[in-house]
Amino acid sequence: MPLDAKKIETLVEIITREVLLAMMEQEDKTTAADGAMCVVEVADGVKVKTCFDNAGHVVSAGAERLTSTVGVIPQDVSLARMIDHTLLKPDATSDKIAQLCFEARKYHFASVCVNPTHVKLCADLLRGSDVKVCTVIGFPLGATSAEVKAFETRNALDNGATEIDMVLNIGALKAGETELVARDIRGVVETGHAAGALVKVIIETALLTDEEKVVACLLAKEAGADYVKTSTGFSGGGATVHDIALMRRTVGPSLGVKASGGIHTHEEAEALVAAGATRIGASAGVKIIQAAAPEAKAAEPAAAPAKGY
Repeated sequence: MPLDAKKIETLVEIITREVLLAMMEQEDKTTAADGAMCVVEVADGVKVKTCFDNAGHVVSAGAERLTSTVGVIPQDVSLARMIDHTLLKPDATSDKIAQLCFEARKYHFASVCVNPTHVKLCADLLRGSDVKVCTVIGFPLGATSAEVKAFETRNALDNGATEIDMVLNIGALKAGETELVARDIRGVVETGHAAGALVKVIIETALLTDEEKVVACLLAKEAGADYVKTSTGFSGGGATVHDIALMRRTVGPSLGVKASGGIHTHEEAEALVAAGATRIGASAGVKIIQAAAPEAKAAEPAAAPAKGY
């Protein structure tokens, strides 16, 4: 009896997966180049490789999501290194976070940006890679107290975060309570910098007038932040060329400017970079870089990169 198309597709998937596993077993020798002994384990579609020294201490660890398709090599590597590969949905599972980390390692994104509950997992999965672990603080409303934000930051750093995206106190900013906003930002900046982390301040442009955007950027700069960032993606609107250009003019060349919210295409990302963005926050990172033409060249930055970038 002939097999239907669905059964054939399933068989091909199984066979391809087994071939990939066999190839990885051949590739992942039990002894690393430096003499460390390595163990490779596969479970629930995730391959984990852990290497130990002669004393039994872990010297490296990493994980990859298994797939039956060969990925596309990013054409514009410089743009990939500007992307914070983002998953901040409330229903994000560990499985989806593992996939995010695999993609970030594969395409050499700047970081993964996740909610604090996933920081430790990401730190474990990305250990030994060039991908940073970014998390969000006071997210998405910015309405927790300065003390709570500082505590959140310390906890995230302890769990392995190396970049912090905080939401400033939007209501206080709109009320003209600039001292409160400044203290709110400083608490996170000082905590983050004490551990060597970068701090980005989300000003939530969709809720602000242009004048308020300027004030927010200046407060972030004066508080010692490393970046200003447009949006959480949870308040409507998102990054626009107008806002990025305004933020870049306000902070000058010494700070980074992160565009986030509603960025889905390579063209949109390139336009934001041309306007002055030095980091892109997007959940569509893979789609963005795969859309780059083979002959695409790195975009020239509109301003000097921020500290640590």
